[in-house]
Order: sequence, then C-alpha cells, then structure tokens
Amino acid sequence: MGDREFGLDQKVVNRVANEVKTVVQMGVEVCLVIGGGNIFRGISGAASGMERATADNMGMLATVMNALAMQSALERIDVPTRVQSAIPMASVCEPFIRRRAVRHMEKGRVVIFAAGTGNPFFTTDTAAALRASEMGCEALLKGTKVDGVYTADPKKDPTAERLSSLSYLHVLSNDLQVMDATAISLARENNIPILVFSIHQEGGFAEVMDGRGHFTIITEEEA
Repeated sequence: MGDREFGLDQKVVNRVANEVKTVVQMGVEVCLVIGGGNIFRGISGAASGMERATADNMGMLATVMNALAMQSALERIDVPTRVQSAIPMASVCEPFIRRRAVRHMEKGRVVIFAAGTGNPFFTTDTAAALRASEMGCEALLKGTKVDGVYTADPKKDPTAERLSSLSYLHVLSNDLQVMDATAISLARENNIPILVFSIHQEGGFAEVMDGRGHFTIITEEEA
C-alpha cells in the first residue's frame, strides 16, 4: 500500500519483489502468502454491518489481486513465479495443489499462495501457518511493520524493548498480537519456528535468512 490510503503502490511491490529475488539467489526455496488488507479487510467489512462470511470472501479475493501483482513484479525481474489460489479460478491462476506447489519449488520457482485458506473466519496468518505446514517449510517468516515483537507498542511507548526470542506458549498465554492464536498453535504443533521482521527494512528479508538483522524468533523454548 505504501503511503496510499488503499490500493497498490508499485514502488513497494517492486521493492518487495527484489527482496524475494535476493533470497532466491541465496539458494532458498521460497513460497509466499500475501494478505489483502490494502484492498479490503473482512473484519472491517463485518464491522460495518456486512455478513462476516461475505466480507471474508471479499478479503480473500483481494489477496488474489495482490498475488497477481507480486507475480508480475517478480517475473519482470526474471524470477519464475506461480500463483495458486485456494478459491479455484482457473482462467487467472492455478488451483492450490500441494504436490504441484512442491514441484514448482523444486524447480526453483517462487509459489504465491492466494485466497487464504479458502474459508471465511480464518486469517491470512493462519493460511501462512497452514501452507508452511503442508509444504514442509523449515521456517515461517512474517514481514510486518516493526522489526520484531516488543514489550509494548514501540510507536506509543519509547521504552518498549524488542525481544530476541519468545516461546509459542508465551505468545499464546500473554495474548501477544503477533499472529492469531490458530496460526501460532499450528506452527507449534508442526514445530515451525516463526521469525517476525520488518518488511520495510531494505534488505531485511535476506539479513534474516542469513541469521543477521533485527527479528524476533518464536520457538518451543525461549532462549
């Protein structure tokens, strides 16, 4: 979204695409789950009186638009990419088929999973944890507005400190708004570490993959 109130900022899309390309060039197999809040948020739609299931379906369709934009940006910089949607729309992209997605990644393609889980009442975070589990991913990285999990909101509290590591249980028991509880529980059940980093930090994705940079890692045990 960039500095816009809604929609797509092509400069931001291109920058994120370049971040992904850098990591792919490191030899990492990458799959992406992209949200749709820059276009439509199901929760906001429901809050304004729309039926929640309908609002969530609209939000999932918004993620397909973002996924296609990211695919276009990646392929412009010579990164082969496939979009798979949990809601079938064969004339636009592939349906989600796990074994096909695995094969794409084995061939060095980036796979973008669109339309969340395909079901209302589930967040994009849960979709990311689900796809990470299905694809056998070694880690789940959440690119967000801040460079990790803090003791308080760093925008409101200047004394807030970034935590280098947390346990899944700490996140759940303290109701930390890192990801929703379903996503955290799913990652924990499948022993997938979650790394929270800033998508706005240029080069941040590659730095995290290289074990450097600023991030918070969530695992079974706190360091």
